Amino acid sequence: MKRIGVTGHRFLPASVLGHVESGLRAVLGGHDGPLEAFSSLAEGADQLFAVIALEYGADLTVVIPSGDYEDGFADAESLDRYRRLKLRATQEVRMDFTRSTDEAYYAAGTYIADSCDRLVAVWDGQPARGHGGTGEIVAYARALGKPVTVIWCEGVARD
Repeated sequence: MKRIGVTGHRFLPASVLGHVESGLRAVLGGHDGPLEAFSSLAEGADQLFAVIALEYGADLTVVIPSGDYEDGFADAESLDRYRRLKLRATQEVRMDFTRSTDEAYYAAGTYIADSCDRLVAVWDGQPARGHGGTGEIVAYARALGKPVTVIWCEGVARD
């Protein structure tokens, strides 16, 4: 079974959404055989990845950083989408953190990187804004020798 994980930005500029969706479809649809997709289901890149992975028939493994993870969603729509996707997951892995901290996010990101054969990064190429951010997880995966596919539009800055 092919195992693909995701790391990415929570807030994606509208100008990159079409490109990111096409890139995710190319990665997730460009293989034969069973697929397991790993995501923390954060709003933005993680949820988009999970939706597309499920469309392609992947088994979804959800990696939950902390007990209070649901409290961090920006709006009711994102939280509702998270809950609906989580219900469709084949497996749920919970990190041993009560609160959503940078350490919890780092633990979830490194778990995904450790568990996958390939990491997809919806990433602007900039350093992480905090411990456990996308740039740090990309560096971690690369240090493990994992293939990393970066999806972003050149010259577009995120908010």
